Amino acid sequence: MTIAGFDPSGGAGILADCKTFEQLRVQGLGICTAMTVQTESQCLDLEWQPLGKVVPSVCILMKKYSVKAVKIGVVRDAEFLNEIIRTVKLYAPEAKIVWDPVLKSTSEFTFFDLNTVSELKKVLTRINLITPNYNEYKVLQDHRLFDDPGKSCAVLIKGGHRKDLLGTDVLREEGREVAIYPNETASTYYPKHGSGCVMSSAIAAHLAKGEDLETACRKGKEYIERFLTGTSGLLGFHS
Repeated sequence: MTIAGFDPSGGAGILADCKTFEQLRVQGLGICTAMTVQTESQCLDLEWQPLGKVVPSVCILMKKYSVKAVKIGVVRDAEFLNEIIRTVKLYAPEAKIVWDPVLKSTSEFTFFDLNTVSELKKVLTRINLITPNYNEYKVLQDHRLFDDPGKSCAVLIKGGHRKDLLGTDVLREEGREVAIYPNETASTYYPKHGSGCVMSSAIAAHLAKGEDLETACRKGKEYIERFLTGTSGLLGFHS
């Protein structure tokens, strides 16, 4: 299941997530957290869906389907995220939860209310993996969210924005750190709108299949690299 925003360009959000799920041979369910007006290069407007609509939608689907993994994308604030997770755990306590924290778009459109970042400490204990890009990780780290590994979740720091070791991701899990390097034999990588959505969804799909976290992250890396080399434009093609 993906619980994320609707991007009419299809490059990010629930449309991109469900494309990824199908390519990886898992059935995808989608619940919308926000309606956006955007293209692959610019976000112009956003309308949040009220929790009073999002939460009942989660309930209805989880009553009917056996959900193994949940990817969460753009959410308004810590309370919004906490209520979604609480509802998921109510119906599927063993479901794996991956949160891709969308703080700002590349075009500098702000999504998450940063005034509530400190409240995330109590939320992260109920998540299996958070997948911030390098810049988002620094923002979250400034709020000391990961100082106590015993009271946080695993973190995959995506390396697409780092200046050193570009493209190298770092998985931090239970006190250990594992580097996941890009494919040295791959052809040119092209920037893609929604690449964070796609990678986190690929990881969630592999978790739903029963893979352990490190294996799911490595396989998610393989998927996103195919995605990044597929076309030269900002909208990627899933294969």
